[in-house]
Amino acid sequence: MAGLPLQSLEKCPVNKAFRLARGASLYVIFTPLRLKKWLTAPRKKRDGWVAKMGYSGPIDTLGATRPVDPEADAADRRAKWRRRLLFGFFVVLVLIASAVGVRMFDQYQRFVTTDDAYVDAQVAEVAPLIDGTIAEVAVHDTQSVKRGDLLLKLDRADAQLMVDQARAIYEQAVRRVEQGMANVHAAEAGLAARQSDLARATLDFKRRDSLARTGAVSGEEISAARNALENARSGVAMAEQALAAQQALVGGAEVEQNPEVRAAKAALDRAELDLKRTEVRSPLDGIVAQNKAQIGQRVRNGMPLMSVVPVHDAHVNANFKEVQLDRIRPGQKVTLTSDLYGKSVVYHGKVAGVSGGTGAAFAVIPAQNATGNWIKVVQRLPVRIALDPAELAKKPLRVGLSMTVTVDLEADAKPVRAAPAPAKPKPAPVAAKKPTPFFAEKPMPKVPLGAFVIDPVTPPKTQAAPAPKAAEAAPVKDAAAPLLRTAVSY
Repeated sequence: MAGLPLQSLEKCPVNKAFRLARGASLYVIFTPLRLKKWLTAPRKKRDGWVAKMGYSGPIDTLGATRPVDPEADAADRRAKWRRRLLFGFFVVLVLIASAVGVRMFDQYQRFVTTDDAYVDAQVAEVAPLIDGTIAEVAVHDTQSVKRGDLLLKLDRADAQLMVDQARAIYEQAVRRVEQGMANVHAAEAGLAARQSDLARATLDFKRRDSLARTGAVSGEEISAARNALENARSGVAMAEQALAAQQALVGGAEVEQNPEVRAAKAALDRAELDLKRTEVRSPLDGIVAQNKAQIGQRVRNGMPLMSVVPVHDAHVNANFKEVQLDRIRPGQKVTLTSDLYGKSVVYHGKVAGVSGGTGAAFAVIPAQNATGNWIKVVQRLPVRIALDPAELAKKPLRVGLSMTVTVDLEADAKPVRAAPAPAKPKPAPVAAKKPTPFFAEKPMPKVPLGAFVIDPVTPPKTQAAPAPKAAEAAPVKDAAAPLLRTAVSY
């Protein structure tokens, strides 16, 4: 290679490869240091370095040097630095893009997001429980109320009259029962008097009956004493029946336990309850909405007049696509943002459950997919999100507001599972039976002789009759039905 000209050595592939490897290694080792020194040096000093590079060009393998133009070499060096900086910029850009791509892929794998989500709550409808006329409306729309606050009043006149009437009926029932109890006491006293008369009549009859044997008393007196005794007995029986009748009317020892009094008391309680229901109060804490009550309006039982929205007990219904639901489980953590407060306010919650059907399945007019012009549409399934009550108290939401929901699929989920079925009791181990050879002798059961007699003519009762000996034919009188009776015995 020593005899080759310089141009041939420069064009040699081996020399080119060696120079390229040497330049790459020097670039990797000294580029950061040279770049730092170049960037930190002042401009005049950098220009001085460039001016001093008159013949400091690269040395070939034979040690030969080639002259370099200082201006061209400086321009070439600046171009190289620009290329290097541009290359470094693109490397950094590729690294940033890769990091963003990895982050987005991780987000896609771990989180599912939808903006088809809206705030919902268990809205309470306010309706009167009795018929009446509205006398006062105490609230208006957008007003905040607490549980038990007065919403409206109905006219109390009719209800008050019903209370007065029921109270009068109740007092009459109490007095009738007290009168019945007094009659019971009177009947008890009458029974005691009749029993005293019976005792006196019995004593008189015995005295006269003992004297009648001596002839001191006439038969007429004996007859009169006997009649008095019978009358006394009848009086006692009548008093007992009268007492039983009075006790049946009273029906107990206490007035309040009497059925008539209890019925009147129930009617009075119902009238008082209707009187209380003339004041319609809020069933829960919330905000009044859809107020349609007007003073003087005649309303019926169960007629909706307004609604109370519990804004502090709201939840979110997020409608996820069916392709996003395969990994959503109850208990997973959720972050939410609303259009009302912007992305600066973040709500936290958990997945409460997944609906049992899509919105199209429960629509008033469901989709008819069994048609010729069918187009597949991705369905959405509502997912209920429970919100943090403390965050709702600080930043309350309203029903129907739009939300953006993000579910963390890798968070700890507690799926709702059915209760485990009770374990079935294990059967007791059965002792293994030894196999019996087919040629083993088995005891034959003793069967009555009549069980083996087949006689379609003789009634069943006569089947047990003794049969003739084996191999003997027993002739039957009826020639039309010949029979061969065979007996078998063991």
